[in-house]
Amino acid sequence: MDLQLDGDVALTTASSSGLGFASAEALAREGAHVAVCGRSERPLEEAREHLEATGDGDVLAVSVDLTDRAEVEAYVEAVADEFGAIDHVVMSAGGPPSGAFLDMDDEDWYGAYDTLVMSAVWTSRFAHPYLEDSDAGSITAITSRSVQEVIDDLVLSNAVRRAVIGMIKTQAREFAPDVRANAVLPGAHETARIEELVEQAVERGDYDSYEEGIEDWGADIPMGRVGDPEELGDVVAFLASERASYVTGAALPIDGGSTRS
Repeated sequence: MDLQLDGDVALTTASSSGLGFASAEALAREGAHVAVCGRSERPLEEAREHLEATGDGDVLAVSVDLTDRAEVEAYVEAVADEFGAIDHVVMSAGGPPSGAFLDMDDEDWYGAYDTLVMSAVWTSRFAHPYLEDSDAGSITAITSRSVQEVIDDLVLSNAVRRAVIGMIKTQAREFAPDVRANAVLPGAHETARIEELVEQAVERGDYDSYEEGIEDWGADIPMGRVGDPEELGDVVAFLASERASYVTGAALPIDGGSTRS
């Protein structure tokens, strides 16, 4: 299926690795010009090189701290200056610390809020004028299935990410019909974070091999496995495309059927 994204400009956040990178990769594969950002220079440079080899569009890579309002604004302006437009925004962010409610202090809560919520507020606010000028403006927020069903020992994700869904639902109404706004709710995907967790479990002796560990992660998922990040990226690219022109305000689980609610 041709998603007709050739020449579109996509701004992505937290996209030097993980699900943000998978989304940027899918957009690049469809011919879009893609901007990626991250905090660490080496992963960011590796992401840029990979994306340049993936599609025909241009790639911009910028070091950004998403908890810094000024840096987010500068990133948006750099993308607009480089490409002359912004058609699509894909917002991701690193996961907050894990732990139970009583394990978290005020600093943890404020840090999670800045990372997950304010980064999305700033990105979509500063990008909105450009999206409104586009004929294909779209916003997609990558959140977590925890917004529908709480996950043990992830109180920050369970609580704070829900604010992003409220924002997206509101934007879908306020920005229509010029800009569409949706969210995807990923479950377990085989990102570097999960690979690290499984490898640590192997070192502890919980599993005999990485293959055994990753299989165990998928044991309770109806599809029988964890997701491939590319599978999520393909959905994000679809939501940005005209093929999804009547889809807005959606919160779409991509979790292999894990969510029971």
